[in-house]
Amino acid sequence: MSFSTMSEIMEASQSKNLPLWKVIMDDDVQERKVTEAVSFSRMEKMLDAMIEADKKYNPDLRSQSGLSGGDGAKLETFRKNENRLIGTFLAMVMEKAVKMAESNACMGRIVAAPTAGSCGVIPAVLLTYLEEKNADKARVVEALFVAAGIGQVIAETASISGAEGGCQAEIGSASSMAAGALTYLENGTNEQIANAAALAMKNMLGLTCDPVAGLVEVPCIKRNVSGAVNAIISSQMAMAGIKSAIPVDEVFETMGRIGKLIPACLRETSLEGLAAAPSAMKYSSL
Repeated sequence: MSFSTMSEIMEASQSKNLPLWKVIMDDDVQERKVTEAVSFSRMEKMLDAMIEADKKYNPDLRSQSGLSGGDGAKLETFRKNENRLIGTFLAMVMEKAVKMAESNACMGRIVAAPTAGSCGVIPAVLLTYLEEKNADKARVVEALFVAAGIGQVIAETASISGAEGGCQAEIGSASSMAAGALTYLENGTNEQIANAAALAMKNMLGLTCDPVAGLVEVPCIKRNVSGAVNAIISSQMAMAGIKSAIPVDEVFETMGRIGKLIPACLRETSLEGLAAAPSAMKYSSL
């Protein structure tokens, strides 16, 4: 991508009088030398793959380790229970986040968004919006372009790799991308999209990557839920007019700096953190 900051994308949007998603898609068109139709179709296929993965969730499947599987079905039952403290939208987001992440652990076909370990965040938010708000599918595809632009800036400025920047670089990035995409769907301004992305990332700064037995299951799957819910509350704060005191590009740069400061034992090596807890050690030979 020719843009390395959110500020550059927003300036291009203003100068060209184009929506944020169109600026990002046009950049893809120029970079890959394809037509707008081809670029849009490719992103639509990403959305279709997310929808298919959600529909094909199998509650009976268990991962080879036995650490995951079936929790998505529990959340589905919970969602259908009227005696809960949260609304249907949030309950469905939680459900879809776990289902997608469990499908990944059980070797299902998912979309790495931006990584396999964080694959549940964006689909949980956008598919729930698509279903619950009866949203236009094309609008959701546009929102995916917004998410992609944010993700590419993060990758350029900091990292989307847990091994390089900790889980903040995976779940944090996905949450930030989802927050910006959701804000777009809610007709937020470019500034509100940027604030939502910044607020979401700020809430995830410093998150370590400490997978039990080196598997993308514990605590990764449940962190997808946290990332998805975080995206929603961050978007809602931005839509309420709350601004991030630290500009979004500085937040992303900060994440990159923090990632470099996180010791290697907490960056996907499973040498410390939850992976070193006594109860986790019995899985170390898996």
